[in-house]
Parts: sequence; C-alpha cells; structure tokens
Amino acid sequence: MLTVEVDPVYVESRLVAGEIECPCCVGGVLGGWGHARERVVVGVDERVRPRRGRCRGCGVTQVLLPVSLLLRRSYTAEQIWSALVARASGVGHRKIAQQVQAPVSTVRDWLRRMGGRLEQARAWFVRAAIGVGVDVAVPQGSGSLWVDALAAVWLVFEQITGRFGVAGLFGAVTASGVAVALSGGRLLAPGWPPVLIAGRPTPNRP
Repeated sequence: MLTVEVDPVYVESRLVAGEIECPCCVGGVLGGWGHARERVVVGVDERVRPRRGRCRGCGVTQVLLPVSLLLRRSYTAEQIWSALVARASGVGHRKIAQQVQAPVSTVRDWLRRMGGRLEQARAWFVRAAIGVGVDVAVPQGSGSLWVDALAAVWLVFEQITGRFGVAGLFGAVTASGVAVALSGGRLLAPGWPPVLIAGRPTPNRP
C-alpha cells in the first residue's frame, strides 16, 4: 500500500506518466491496475474506491490510499486525529465519541490501538523530524506518553512547513496528513511502527 494525493485525477496522471515509484524494487514505477474494493468512509461524501497500481518492473501491486485516510478505517484520518488529540488532552473516550460523532466502541478501539504503541510512535516521528529538519530540538518528555507521541508528530509538521511551506507533495500539510504519510497509512494498523535493526526498518516491514 502507498499513500498518495487526495485528488484522483492527479494520481491518475502520475500513474500514466510513470511518476509513482515502486516501494518494493529499485527503479520500478507503478502503472494503473484496476481499483481496490469500494467502501463507505464517514466524512467523505462519495464512496471511496482507491486506485490500484502495479509495478512495471517487479509486478507487485499496491493499493494507492489517499493521505486523508488510514488503512482499514471507515472514518477520515482527520476525525481519528481529532480523537487522539482529545485523548492527549485528558478527554475520556465517551466524550470523544460525542465530539467526533463515532460509536463509543470505535473510538475505544482507536485509542487502544494508539495507546499500545505511543513510545514506539514517538521515537518513529522524532527520527523523521531529525531526518527532515535542521538543528532539530527534540522536546523534553512531559510525563505523558500521549502528549509526547503527538508532540513528535507536531515536531515533524513544524520541520516540514518551516523548510518547505504549507503546500506539500500530497496537498496542504496538516498534522493528520503527516501522521498518515509517515506511517504509510498504518498509524493504527497491526505491526506498526516497524521493528528497527541497527537504526533501519526490517526489510519485511514497510
């Protein structure tokens, strides 16, 4: 799976032009290869049917998921991000469910998933901030894993917008978009963040 722009017309033009690189091989580019399963996403007016690409070199297929969505989640990334921010502010899951207009069980699952990987996520995003920024000052621990993990995302956001402006490759840069793009859409998916060996992700993990 790859994270791409929200605009399907632009994604299609990039596929035709061979501008989307294959993540599985060196030098490979993706071409169009049908679509993934259509689904309803709360917060999106039309049913979502992500484009699928196939590498012209190695033949591996990839689902091209818009940066506005997370893998296998039926709510937008912005809604989920709002729930995570509220949790970091000390709001309970029932109140958060009311705020984002999602079932309590759904919100509880989001928070449980993220809550089980806060330190790993913080480290992942801090490394990303150091990689993209210049003289990055890593924030001191606040005593709250939730606050520290989300602060790391904001740190990346500040480094990206500070160096390159608010218009990014996938559109306007937002904190939720940063979380999606740098997790490859897998922020709440099993197995993310990838296990690091000698400072690098294992090869069988994206």
